[in-house]
Amino acid sequence: MNISNMNSTAIQEPVASSDVLIIGAGIIGLAHAGLAHQAGLSVTVIDRDHRAVGASIRNFGHACITAQHGELYDLAQAGRRHWLGFADKAGFWAAEAGALVVAATETELQLLREFSDSRPPGQVTVLNAEEVRAKLGRENTNGIRGGAFLADDLRVDPRTTVGTLASWLNKQENAAVHFNTAALGFGEGTERRARVATSRGAYEADQVFICVGHDVDYLFPEIAAEHQIKRCALQMTAAPAPESTSIIPAVLTATSMLRYDAFTQMPSASALREQVKAARPDLLDIGANVMFTQRPDGTLLLGDSHSYALTQPPFLTESTSDLLLQAAAQVLDVEAIHPTERWQGVYASSDVAPVLVRNISDSITLVSVTSGIGMTLSFGLAEANLNAFLSSPLARTTAR
Repeated sequence: MNISNMNSTAIQEPVASSDVLIIGAGIIGLAHAGLAHQAGLSVTVIDRDHRAVGASIRNFGHACITAQHGELYDLAQAGRRHWLGFADKAGFWAAEAGALVVAATETELQLLREFSDSRPPGQVTVLNAEEVRAKLGRENTNGIRGGAFLADDLRVDPRTTVGTLASWLNKQENAAVHFNTAALGFGEGTERRARVATSRGAYEADQVFICVGHDVDYLFPEIAAEHQIKRCALQMTAAPAPESTSIIPAVLTATSMLRYDAFTQMPSASALREQVKAARPDLLDIGANVMFTQRPDGTLLLGDSHSYALTQPPFLTESTSDLLLQAAAQVLDVEAIHPTERWQGVYASSDVAPVLVRNISDSITLVSVTSGIGMTLSFGLAEANLNAFLSSPLARTTAR
């Protein structure tokens, strides 16, 4: 791709300069910005919206570290300490809460035993029905065969985390976050630097990271088509927790085990899929991942369904929400859950690969997590990309 021909607005004169420029103030972009600033680089972040409204605030706030596999597991584990470090620095809530996987059948429990055996001692602990009941705050063990506790998983509050991190970063020396600033085109600046034309003038940087989530096709339609990026839409709800209920870990179920790679690698995975297909084909039809988390204010975040299209209609289907709420109510052993909010989540998805990192030029890198684990991978992926930049000849600033 000839970057100099991408957009005529790239001839704008530069009005701002930094070592690193990030396009996109979601968690992927802010992770790149935070680690770049921590390395001693000057950082600018721009975002077309007035505040974060995308995938980073519409999710469960669950860093699902343990259930990743292969390179994704390595990235997730690498980012874990950064999540906790920036929570301490920026002042957002983060909890080493782990995750609870609830098993309703012997097949589900057998898969969890296999998973526990495949991991280092203490990372995945198989639980009996009474131990699962206690973690859920239920009065009985009806419908619970057992479960597992995933110790390494983290939780944050998705409604406040990225806003708090952006605000903190904007207050730091040699860092700035500019909202309502849209990237319009890309070109070459002075001394081999990248130049980005925006709705508020041009920016130059030694390195640009483009972190626009599912909107890759707005800037690079050819790359989006090559990577087969679609928009995955989710139906989610928020509801008050049952009276006096406090659930510390994220809660996953059999449908979760059908979606996360570490579970699907286990010998019992195919048997579990057949079991769920026979018992709850309605959940498979909507691509369900029945799970929930509890925000610090006590609100439950519940979901979710999955559908895939290049452009998603904004309409929510009541029958889908009803299925998800009924399944969650069964896990909690309550008659019904009464939602106070419903919303559509959207993230980038691809059958080609779960992560897209593409060098547009020597100094411009496109980054998108094309699977539903953006928060989980964010800091680990940012660390890998930043290390690649710092080892390149374009990194003129010596890191602290």
